[in-house]
Amino acid sequence: MKPYNILISGGGTGGHIYPAIAIANEIKLRFPDANFLFVGAKDKMEMEKVPQAGYEIRGLWISGIQRKQLAKNFGFPFKMIDSLWRARRIIRQFKPDIAIGTGGFASGPTLIMASRRNIPTLIQEQNSYPGITNKLLSKRVAKICVAYDGLSRFFPIAKIVKTGNPVRQDLLQIHAKVNEGKVFFKIDKKKKTILVLGGSLGARKINQLIESNLDFFKKQDVQLIWQCGKFYFEEYKKYDNLEHVQVHQFINKMDLAYAASDIIISRSGAGSVSELCIVGKPVIFIPSPNVAEDHQTKNAKSIADKQGAILLPESELETFPIIFETLLKDKGKQEHLSENINELALPGATTAIVNEIEKLLKK
Repeated sequence: MKPYNILISGGGTGGHIYPAIAIANEIKLRFPDANFLFVGAKDKMEMEKVPQAGYEIRGLWISGIQRKQLAKNFGFPFKMIDSLWRARRIIRQFKPDIAIGTGGFASGPTLIMASRRNIPTLIQEQNSYPGITNKLLSKRVAKICVAYDGLSRFFPIAKIVKTGNPVRQDLLQIHAKVNEGKVFFKIDKKKKTILVLGGSLGARKINQLIESNLDFFKKQDVQLIWQCGKFYFEEYKKYDNLEHVQVHQFINKMDLAYAASDIIISRSGAGSVSELCIVGKPVIFIPSPNVAEDHQTKNAKSIADKQGAILLPESELETFPIIFETLLKDKGKQEHLSENINELALPGATTAIVNEIEKLLKK
């Protein structure tokens, strides 16, 4: 039997890229002879991260619709036509046995053209509220893997399989890595450690919040591992000199960062939420209000409604010191949040998704 050709498309943010890579890695374990090709958007982070993971990628000239700056959408129809044409050519050359989409601009044209050629297609929706790309693709694809209940409002129910979101496998045993994490980050083992995450590119409002509360954190006798993001590192790296603060542009050893932390402050992108459910530490979610359909708020609310995290909207950041200090001093509350968020974890998500992919391949 000839090796399978696996076409995967997804990107724009780490929340789309890392699930795609995790799925590819699992397929590779099952089918070592398989050939892989990723399709992403030119100039987006997938063009760097996917090759780093050992996979080939092609780029499309595609971008999303700008909701706030409508004038920038003038070129969108031309980009879409160009991307459909390029995706068609890639598919003709690669001859995939299946096309998989994990969201992001490039997955639209790629999976549209794959479905037109009757290639089996599957999408993985990370969020509790799907983006426009996956909503449109849902009518064409064979299977839709989701992480939340209630998505039959958006997708054909017969196509939905609840699998969860793929996460890094090195997170599954983080409780055995606590000491290793503290040594790796060179932190004081006697102090509580706060991990601050704003996504791979960074979050301005979270960074501003942390900056304005540095003296407050010092008075609380806690230390910070602060991932400020690529866009903001030059602005905030000066605080790395403070005794209780270390500033990172990006954290490569996320398993050790999670292991070393006692409380986590984070955005609520789908990938982060899924990881934090497995990590099982107390979390304060500060959703970005600037994302499509406000899906980060919906993601965080789905956890907070089950008493698994604290949801703090950006519009209420002035209450942060009270919320944080209350949580820091209430060990029972910390344990309660940890237990509840951990109960929502779906650690076998990658395996479950690839099970569905394998069914389509063998049809």
